Amino acid sequence: MVQRVETAGTLPTEESPLLNETSPTSSLIKKIDQDEESIGSGEVEIGFGIPRAQVVRIISVLLIGIFVAHTDGSILLATHSNIASEFNALGDSTWLITSFALAGAATQTIYGKLSDIYGRRTLVLIAYSIFVVGCAIVGVGQTFWQVVIGRVISGAGASGMAGLVSILITDLLPIREVAQWRAYVNLVATFGRSIGGPLGGWLVDVIGWRWSFFGQVPIILVAIVLVGAYLPNVISKDSDSTISDEPQRSKLSRIDFKGSFIFAIMILAILAPIELGGNKYPWTHPIIIGTFITGIFMIYVFVKVEQGQEEPILPLEIFHQRDAVFSFLILGLQTAAQLGLMFSVPLYFRVTQGASNTASGAHLVPAVVGNAIGGILSGIIIKRSGRYKSLIIFAVTSSSLSYLLLMLRWHGNTNIWESLYIFPGGFGTGIAQSAVFISLQAVVDPAHTAPAVSFMYLSSTIALTMGLSVSSAVEGVALRWMLNHKLADLGFGAEEIRKIIGDAISDVDFVDRITGQVKDAVVSSYVYGLWWTHAVSFFFSFSALSLALFIKQRRLGGLS
Repeated sequence: MVQRVETAGTLPTEESPLLNETSPTSSLIKKIDQDEESIGSGEVEIGFGIPRAQVVRIISVLLIGIFVAHTDGSILLATHSNIASEFNALGDSTWLITSFALAGAATQTIYGKLSDIYGRRTLVLIAYSIFVVGCAIVGVGQTFWQVVIGRVISGAGASGMAGLVSILITDLLPIREVAQWRAYVNLVATFGRSIGGPLGGWLVDVIGWRWSFFGQVPIILVAIVLVGAYLPNVISKDSDSTISDEPQRSKLSRIDFKGSFIFAIMILAILAPIELGGNKYPWTHPIIIGTFITGIFMIYVFVKVEQGQEEPILPLEIFHQRDAVFSFLILGLQTAAQLGLMFSVPLYFRVTQGASNTASGAHLVPAVVGNAIGGILSGIIIKRSGRYKSLIIFAVTSSSLSYLLLMLRWHGNTNIWESLYIFPGGFGTGIAQSAVFISLQAVVDPAHTAPAVSFMYLSSTIALTMGLSVSSAVEGVALRWMLNHKLADLGFGAEEIRKIIGDAISDVDFVDRITGQVKDAVVSSYVYGLWWTHAVSFFFSFSALSLALFIKQRRLGGLS
């Protein structure tokens, strides 16, 4: 029996998947082979009645890609210096990270729209294939820039691997269950990020960094086979035929090539100065200023072009919904705040306690565990109560409290219990990742689900870049300022001060090679600089709290 779902423009309820039966731009999973043991052979239309075992099987297959994509990122963080050193390009090692992030940001929203046109399964397979090609190029690269090209290709594939999973979850499940399943996705992603660093370091020590990337290829190839076998076909809702029956020329005419190109240039122009400023070039360098101004101008151009498109790559109607804009901003601010935390915590314990790199990284575990617990609990609560606004407010309040505690208590002598102050920060972000996703779905037209979800992932990518760059820049400025004053008070001359500051900034191991008053000055200056990174995180999270107060609780399935 075919189950009907709501028409375009109608908000989803707890009893309907976030699918639209009549929207010309939306897609519905229509045909799927069922196990004979469950409901018999043949093809049936998927609605709310899809067997849960089938949903579990589909999403489980997609989680393979989520795990690999996030493991890959943390492997690179652990091995980028080793990779660059092999090519005598240590000074350019950040390009291995930057190129991946920029490529992912530039292609993020494109996947959503293309999946509406060509089908979810087709785009998932394309994303996986692109990622595999990128990994292979990295593994066989004979020059540094060949490896960078491989990272660019991998980033373009990874953005689809991540975003399309959330889009498919909204296709398959009623809105109240989306947050719970999103929590499982976040849990797998967190596990991937956690295991990637140690795994990458071990592979470098034992068999070489290239196998960190070669090893991902067979896993994704298996995932490609499973996706082809289990992910159902998708049909266009403006006809009764499968997507493959639509003429190729008709499909191509629906793609907003002009908007896609302008959007990619816009994102690159905005993110490149954030990535390179204060690192490769001073913030006042003409390249940084000129690129950023170009990015701002391209926003204007993109809006003008999209206003004239019949099927824009990013429908501007999404931004007419205040709560949608607030959702993007809240998640972005929370992500930026936590990235500041992830940057500062290992450095704090490395400097103040002389902890090893492994032990310093282990101090992040409470935040990671908090992420996982918060995500799962918020999914359960939303499923049972239908409420998300109160959860968002609680989430950003919890995170703000965490960063405030770090500002008040982390002054160089932090005991084991005080090291747990980062747990509320991770816990709050975990809740926000699930609850904010629901707040977006509650207001966006189902016809715009795919591009809206893709843009939410993009906002997180931008926030990742911003949070890390801003925290690093603020810490560096504060450290230099304080250390200059302390060394001057100790009677050091200008040239000696310049050298000590240069060594302290460029090499954290410098702290282990100095003693006496100089060491005290360097350590206390580091603590001062890191205090300001906590202040930045607090500012981001408190700003998110201010926005969360104005989100409207929408009715989800009969609950006001």
